[in-house]
Amino acid sequence: MTDLAIAANGLRKSYGDKVVLDGVDLTVPEGTIFSLLGPNGAGKTTAVKILSTLVSPDPGTGDIHIGGHDLATAPQAVRAAIGVTGQFSAVDGLITGEENMLLMADLHHLSKREGRRVAAELLERFDLVEAAKKPASTYSGGMKRRLDIAMTLVGSPRIIFLDEPTTGLDPRSRHNMWQIIRQLVTGGVTVFLTTQYLDEADELADRIAVLNNGKIAAQGTAEELKRLIPGGHVRLRFTDPAAYQSAALTLREATRDDEALALQLPSDGSQRELRSILDWLDSTHIEADELTVHTPDLDDVFFALTGGTDKPKETVR
Repeated sequence: MTDLAIAANGLRKSYGDKVVLDGVDLTVPEGTIFSLLGPNGAGKTTAVKILSTLVSPDPGTGDIHIGGHDLATAPQAVRAAIGVTGQFSAVDGLITGEENMLLMADLHHLSKREGRRVAAELLERFDLVEAAKKPASTYSGGMKRRLDIAMTLVGSPRIIFLDEPTTGLDPRSRHNMWQIIRQLVTGGVTVFLTTQYLDEADELADRIAVLNNGKIAAQGTAEELKRLIPGGHVRLRFTDPAAYQSAALTLREATRDDEALALQLPSDGSQRELRSILDWLDSTHIEADELTVHTPDLDDVFFALTGGTDKPKETVR
């Protein structure tokens, strides 16, 4: 059984009369990327703040274990195991990138020699060597984000919370950030990612949870979530009109497109259903020239689960 980096039961948090988290359960296996999706104000950042010891949960919250440590009884051990990069950069623009790194090394009580070594390694890893001696205020948005994550890694955390790390970045910088996140996980780090970008969760996350009205509306892999939503289908296209007519007569439940010589069959896109369709084509000696599977995307999932409120952002293509 895979060990859990994060196990939280019944997270609760209210601010006055507003219930932000209403009994949220979260489990994240070690060495994976977990993404928390939700509309603005859904409680994503509040969840991160609780799990990273920045905010206390309300009474009635169950056990929370981070990196094997009980958050209630061993918060210092939790803090030693984690790193946090928030929505707003922690970079000090008045000093250089290298000085930001060395300041973080001091906060982690590294010796001057060890601090310089770690800073140099991370600046090189994040392609910031040339800019290291320049004030961070001169950095682009993507460079500041890279420096922010490099600073987070000074303490060698095994669990990293990334709260909307690519908000405001251009498409190239976002894709560079995705590569960095993948490399972190390859190195054994667990990533808890909140994002407003549907494609980001689809691209990166091993598992996704959708938070709405203080509760988890659904969670699973991206493919599992897509299958929750009706509208999936398999499309069979033919070039031989006779083969098309024969298939259409047999598959009466299919929707016909006579102009395109195509049939559309309702399907959840599962392997079992695809095998059934292929076996049927073989048994009837009908040959389709093209078979494509269409499943709902995360846009559809998000709208269905949240009532279409405040849709997360799309990538600018």
